Amino acid sequence: MQPIKDAAYDRTGGSLAKVHSLAAPRPSDRTHSQKNSSFASSPIPHSTCIEGRRLHRQRSRHRLKSIPLDTMATPNLTTTSPQDDKKSNDRQDWSSSPTASLSIQANGDTDVDEGQREHEAEKIPDPEAVALGATTLTPAPKKPSLHQTPSHASGPPPNGGLQAWIQVASGFAIFFNSWGILNTFGIFQTYYESGQLFAETSSNISWIGSIQAYCVLIFGLVSGPIYDRGYFRALLTVGSFLVVFGFMMLSICTTYWQAVLAQGFCIGIGAGLLFVPSLAVLPGYFTTRMGLAMGLAASGSSLGGVIYPIVFYKMIAQVGFGWAVRTLGFIALATLVVPLVFMRMRVKPAKPRDVLDWSAFTDWPFAVFTFSAMVGFIGLYVMLFYVSYFAGATGIASSEMSFYLVPILNAGSMFGRTLPNALSDKTGPINLLAPGALICGALTYSMIGVKSLAGVVVVTLLYGFFSGVFIALPPVVFVRLTKDKSKVGTRMGMGFAILGFGVLTGGPGGGAVLGTDATDLHWTNLWVFGGTCAIGSGFLMIALRVWLSKGKLFVKM
Repeated sequence: MQPIKDAAYDRTGGSLAKVHSLAAPRPSDRTHSQKNSSFASSPIPHSTCIEGRRLHRQRSRHRLKSIPLDTMATPNLTTTSPQDDKKSNDRQDWSSSPTASLSIQANGDTDVDEGQREHEAEKIPDPEAVALGATTLTPAPKKPSLHQTPSHASGPPPNGGLQAWIQVASGFAIFFNSWGILNTFGIFQTYYESGQLFAETSSNISWIGSIQAYCVLIFGLVSGPIYDRGYFRALLTVGSFLVVFGFMMLSICTTYWQAVLAQGFCIGIGAGLLFVPSLAVLPGYFTTRMGLAMGLAASGSSLGGVIYPIVFYKMIAQVGFGWAVRTLGFIALATLVVPLVFMRMRVKPAKPRDVLDWSAFTDWPFAVFTFSAMVGFIGLYVMLFYVSYFAGATGIASSEMSFYLVPILNAGSMFGRTLPNALSDKTGPINLLAPGALICGALTYSMIGVKSLAGVVVVTLLYGFFSGVFIALPPVVFVRLTKDKSKVGTRMGMGFAILGFGVLTGGPGGGAVLGTDATDLHWTNLWVFGGTCAIGSGFLMIALRVWLSKGKLFVKM
């Protein structure tokens, strides 16, 4: 057979003819080439090949447009009509012919629409899926975006590393400015009792600290679902602003209701918005070191309870109440810069959790524990609010030393919030909470007979250590008592909101028992009230333990 020659020969300088001759069918291929004799035995102009290729593309686009949109993602690759089979075979025969392949090579396929190429590249059949008879087109893998943020990172938690420990430092700063501020209210109670700012009863003054603590717990219930929806940065920014703004407004307060708004609500709401991120971010960075990371972060609350009272007392004697409180605000601003700059939400929750789980109220172990812990919080805040005022009002300690009792209590709680967590893995949290509540009640009763400074310091330090279980272990118990782990976040938020009622009523209730006459305060009645609440909480937890363990003594609960 003669080599095929067409109009492209003159443009390529004869090189194309050589390729044509190589592509021409050999005698041994005569039988196969006869099927395509209309293409192989007669020369086809190059322009005709290009026109055929363009017609093929137009037909493909027309067929693609005629397919409904809801079926384009999963076209049927196995079912076609006879006419389509015939057209497809014709196109395959045409494209497999030597002349057609030559025309594509000569043209360089430069006439193919770039948009069509991209469309075909984005949706390609998965070879394994097609082999198994699947008809869904799988998207081609895409390269990760350079703008991908840590909040959408994939893979397991790093369980360490610089970025992870920076998150721990950020969580430390948040605890420092949330629970650390709450643990400081005892010194404000003592200062307000002096009447230098305003004249109110002990019960009314304690409402400021109770509202502040309650806002932290109740807004944790609300901020949890907000965090789940990805508004972590908004929570962090608004919470930090409210804490600093509350301190600045408190510095210019002169009346009781102004202090309630600034210190009770503004700082309390801000701390509540910060509290949830400090708990929720760290699990995205740690696995086996989670307990260590949470313990280090939570220790910020104890350090805040030590630093803030000392700074307030030292500054108030030198520059007065206004600048002393502003100094606390500047400390909060400086320390909150760390989480604002470095804290990152690594993994966004797949599904926002519900705010309430009504089945929790019919889950008797959960309900009994929550009620018993709430009663324990009433007794806890009686001691926390009034120990400093007691030492100064009874003359047991000087005014200076009475201010230092609050930092001493918080220093003891620093160890009480870390060691119980480590022991609870072996003994169970309820086995530690029940005796801890009984010991706190006994220490509160012992305040009735304390007549010396050494006795007050020892009782305060021990109380700080054993009261740490009320802060460290309730979250662990909530997890253990929740069978459906998908509801852990919801039930933990509900549990802390209920515990908040104990915080809300503990201080004002103790103030009402103490009395309104500064010359005739009923300290014995106050310690009996606080101690009875703590011991009652301990007995309720023992009853719950006996119920859950079915009377067995050596059981991890």
